[in-house]
Amino acid sequence: MIIRIKNVCLLCTFMLAIACSSPGEVTIKKYEIKNDGKSLTTEALQKAIDECAVNGGGIVSLPAGTYLTGTIILRKGVTLNLEKDAMILGSQNIADYPDKGRRKALIFAENTTDIGITGEGKINGSGAAFNQGNSAPNRPTLVLFFDCKNVNVKGVKMTNSAFWTFRFVRCDGVDIKDVDVEGHANWNNDGFDIESRNVTITNCTFDTDDDAICFKSEDPNYVVENVTVTNCKAASNCNFIKFGTASAGGFKNIQVTNCTLSKCSKSLLRDWPERVPGVTDEITGIAGIALEVVDGGFMENVTISDITMTDVQTPIFIRLGRRKVSDNSYLKDILIKNITAESVSYVASSITGVPGLRVSNVEIRDIDFKLKAGGKASDTEVEVPEVENQYPENRMFGVMLPAYGFYIRHADNILFDNINLSYMGGREERHAVFADDVTNVTINKSTLQAPEGGKAVVYSPNSEIKVIN
Repeated sequence: MIIRIKNVCLLCTFMLAIACSSPGEVTIKKYEIKNDGKSLTTEALQKAIDECAVNGGGIVSLPAGTYLTGTIILRKGVTLNLEKDAMILGSQNIADYPDKGRRKALIFAENTTDIGITGEGKINGSGAAFNQGNSAPNRPTLVLFFDCKNVNVKGVKMTNSAFWTFRFVRCDGVDIKDVDVEGHANWNNDGFDIESRNVTITNCTFDTDDDAICFKSEDPNYVVENVTVTNCKAASNCNFIKFGTASAGGFKNIQVTNCTLSKCSKSLLRDWPERVPGVTDEITGIAGIALEVVDGGFMENVTISDITMTDVQTPIFIRLGRRKVSDNSYLKDILIKNITAESVSYVASSITGVPGLRVSNVEIRDIDFKLKAGGKASDTEVEVPEVENQYPENRMFGVMLPAYGFYIRHADNILFDNINLSYMGGREERHAVFADDVTNVTINKSTLQAPEGGKAVVYSPNSEIKVIN
């Protein structure tokens, strides 16, 4: 079934084509969908979607125009297609967004199959009209899918969400291609929040104030697995590629490949130059790759490769913590390879567990990091706090770790192979690599620029690191 609005006008007419119970023209009296951008057309658009589903599913296609709506619910077998210059514009009245699941949303689906959003048009959430502030309540997500199967999203632009932009929870079979995300209207403007299985994300572009690509796991009985992200461009004022913080369940069999990471186009909410020494640009990313398990879940079999990043404070941040306690907490079998990065802060990359929870089996291969210089010899003597229960972020241990390259603690079986660490822009007196309470750490065939002032390139006060040239 295809329901298509004909003739761009205030009250538009529909054509019913494939598998329609009443083929031919349907008069404006039946749907009365308005595209003037001023008249709320939620009810009429929902009626078209519902009838499409009742008649076996198909495409509801919207031509050019602006469709002002509150919450729209996708039904089984229905694809919402936004043609060129068509825009769904979110109402600025929170009463037009009834609670759906755990969140309000502009476009919502739950417990359904074979749904989609496609086309060359735009979904605009009018996000600045709602409550402002980090974690502010009662704001709609732009697109939110719960427990759906066979989801197809292609080609649309998602912009100006009041909260997260596109979140899909416990879905199975999600295919996303060529989607453009812009999020600078409010706080917590993540790009994609991924909590599903059997997901492919290809050729997408992100420009967000918060995390660009974020894997979440809030359900302790659900594992996020079999996900591939490739050929994407991620610009962020927060983390570019992030796992967590929510990690109550687990992450397994995930690949992120061939992506370019850089600072976002603007920043409405951050003040990095005031808070992070070394940062001079008002717009930077926090971490390029952030792998975080702090809520009792697990992570294993994650590969991140072929990544180019610039304008980032910390290239790699790996953290196994104890913000919440579980017997199922571990982080292991991670491969990071073919990465180039230029940092803009003094905050080194880190791989850390906590006493009793140790990171294990991490391989970092074929990387070239150019890191901002500025550390003093005295910084190598600083006692790094454990902060076991703290929110995980690159500067949680302080901004001047004992190393300019990698700080490693409470970890086993860590391999660095063919890594190049150098510093730029000044004098650097910290170690290239500092390890504390580690076992079986190997640095193989690597080039590490020596610190000035005579400190060791690689230093571990209580563990042995094998360096092979």
